[in-house]
Amino acid sequence: MSRRSAAWHVATVVSTRSETATARRIELDVPTWPGNDAGSHLDVRLTAPDGYQASRSYSVASSGEGTRVVLAVDEVPEGEVSPFLVHDLREGDRLEVHGPLGAFFVWAPSDDPAPVQLIAGGSGVVPLYAMAAAHSESDDPAPFRLLYSVRSPGDVFFGDELRAIADRGDRLRVDLVYTRVAPPGSTTAPGRLTAESLAAAVIPADREPRVFVCGPTPFVEAVSRWLIEAGHAAARVRTERFGGS
Repeated sequence: MSRRSAAWHVATVVSTRSETATARRIELDVPTWPGNDAGSHLDVRLTAPDGYQASRSYSVASSGEGTRVVLAVDEVPEGEVSPFLVHDLREGDRLEVHGPLGAFFVWAPSDDPAPVQLIAGGSGVVPLYAMAAAHSESDDPAPFRLLYSVRSPGDVFFGDELRAIADRGDRLRVDLVYTRVAPPGSTTAPGRLTAESLAAAVIPADREPRVFVCGPTPFVEAVSRWLIEAGHAAARVRTERFGGS
């Protein structure tokens, strides 16, 4: 797995578009970006006219050697950074970004045939989407599955892209759990994940999958506890949490 040195970079906004009702997809051009592994994150720093600075971390939805970096930012209404990124950022604007960051919660192609289980809560799917997309373009032999817990169909991040990967045969299986509103025709009533429903939806512990879990802190803590109680080795479960921004 490659190791790239983190540094501050000047990024130019190439495009933005709505991802969900509360989130925005942002594509940046970062000429000095060294590339990043799937699952990496970066810091965005904003500076006010009076010199006040605020910095927050965001997962990177893209990976590889290119200088285009994709973010998907969900607004935290009382946050210092995300409201600006979601509502005020425009094409041509410049941002300061620091990265790539993260060496533990990343995925890269290997010869390991063990299956990979991705588990996301809400916008925690962003780094896991990067992993699924990178895997779909690689020769890595490991089966991939994604369990994605989301409030409603309208809250799904990268829905078209995930469906396209899943349609390519055996590169990805996606299981969606809706906690508040299920789509028409769904045979499962909406509801939060439980230890029992989690165990029924993920790769069993006896297959020794590598597991990546990302989402809000309470979600990640509950899921990782249930996984270990179900027999998954703690060393095989990697987690990433997020809070307000």
